[in-house]
Amino acid sequence: MRLVMTEPAERMDRPYARRWWALLVLCLSLLIIVMANTALTVAAPDMTEDLGLSSADLQWVIDGYTVPYAALMLLLGAIGDKYSRRGALVLGLVVFAGGAVSGYLAGSAESVIAARAVMGAGAAMIMPATLSLLAATFPRAERAKAITLWTATAGLAIAAGPLVAGALLEHHGWSSTFLINVPVAALAVVGALVLVPPSKAGHHGRIDYGGGLLSVVWIGALVYTIIEGPHFGWGTKAVTAAVVAGVALVAFVLWELRHPRPVLDVRRFTDRGFAGSNLAVALFFLAVFGAFYYLTQHLQFVLGYDALDTGLRMLPLAGAVFVGSALTGYLTPRVGMKWTVTAGMVGGTAALALLTQVDSGSSYGDFVAPLIVLGLAIGLALSPCTDAIMGAFPESELGVGGAVNDTSLELGGSLGIAVLGSLLATSYSGHLSGATAGSRLPGSSLETAQDSVGAGYAVAQGIGDRARQLAEQAAHTSDPQQAERLRAQAEQLAGGARQMADAVGSSFADAVAHTSLAGAVILGVGTVVVAVLLPRKGKAVDEGAEDRESESVG
Repeated sequence: MRLVMTEPAERMDRPYARRWWALLVLCLSLLIIVMANTALTVAAPDMTEDLGLSSADLQWVIDGYTVPYAALMLLLGAIGDKYSRRGALVLGLVVFAGGAVSGYLAGSAESVIAARAVMGAGAAMIMPATLSLLAATFPRAERAKAITLWTATAGLAIAAGPLVAGALLEHHGWSSTFLINVPVAALAVVGALVLVPPSKAGHHGRIDYGGGLLSVVWIGALVYTIIEGPHFGWGTKAVTAAVVAGVALVAFVLWELRHPRPVLDVRRFTDRGFAGSNLAVALFFLAVFGAFYYLTQHLQFVLGYDALDTGLRMLPLAGAVFVGSALTGYLTPRVGMKWTVTAGMVGGTAALALLTQVDSGSSYGDFVAPLIVLGLAIGLALSPCTDAIMGAFPESELGVGGAVNDTSLELGGSLGIAVLGSLLATSYSGHLSGATAGSRLPGSSLETAQDSVGAGYAVAQGIGDRARQLAEQAAHTSDPQQAERLRAQAEQLAGGARQMADAVGSSFADAVAHTSLAGAVILGVGTVVVAVLLPRKGKAVDEGAEDRESESVG
């Protein structure tokens, strides 16, 4: 057996014998880039306390990864097609690991944000490379099954991130959640060289760098707008970014329509099946990432679970993803992708509808059914869409196909966190203001508590700490009258602390219910649109497969 796999996939006259082992490497690479985001959700409280992060700092720690990740994928996917898809994967893993090491060593908000941006750039190379290598390595008859396993891995990573981070945080600091990526990336690099055959387009003209750079500008500006506007207000930065995104998008479309070899043939979006598949991916991840954003907060802050317990309680989602993936592998060839994707989106809508029943008395048991339904929905809907999107591209553009799929995913996820996160914050703030009306809480304390559920509980804890201090002073005071006054103040503050904690918990639970209703409406309307767009059985998007060239690498 060769130490390094050197025979290109395009030159093999039969299916690659170790393709399932190669898929394991590709799934491992996918695993760490999805976990990099989900793990951060449970590490954020410790990081915030240690580095003294403001809410704006924390938001950009999370989204510093997202902007370069989404913006660079299309251009880097095209470069990988031309020069080396496996090379793009390996380089991306090295860059990703380098960013992780920087994150581990970071000691300030700025350095963490910079490290996350480097990791996002690495992920922009990895993500499209995994899908393009999968499509190049597997024969068409097996590709749907391989993509199903790839999709199931993404679902597993959503739940595994908090679990792994929680286990690390039991005995180590938040920086350990960065360092864990390094040995995994190193293992994936070795696996890629040994098990994944090299691949590139056999005939690929000059790269459309003009279109590629315009895609970087409009996608990057759009993601920045999505993050900046809802979270920090529609000031000069957000409005400017929105204008830049709009102008650059129009310029991109016009450029691509006139270019003889565009980085992305935008005419593909006139195909209803292709457009419907991308819309389904975007809408689904809007719902999944948005729900995940507030569910982890509810489990940690309101129900009081630590990071590890939160991760363990997300496992029903991961298990259900695998069941849903098995179902779609059985159903899609029989009934067609239109019905499995629609069923998955209906399931996602139902999961969000179940979360509208959350209230101040809800326990973890009330979240199990929504998590299971959401996991089944992910497994049912996503792999048929990914297979259809990849099938629309010829062999020479597999990296671009992977980038299109992943950009839809990332834009949807960014919208989910921004839009649903903004609705959550507004609803929580309004409910908390109403719940504390008539209390003697200082205005500054209420404003602090309204910033986030974590800040609300911190205010309640601060009031409780002050009550305990007064009680201790009363116990050590020799003057009976002063001791009585101190005890009365301590009891009043202790009651205020309990009232504040109850108000924070009930306000956030109400906000979760209202935000879930908005998410259910968005996904429900999107489900109807996608159901209209997607083709019936026998008309799946596969125009690229029909044109796929039997190319060899020169």
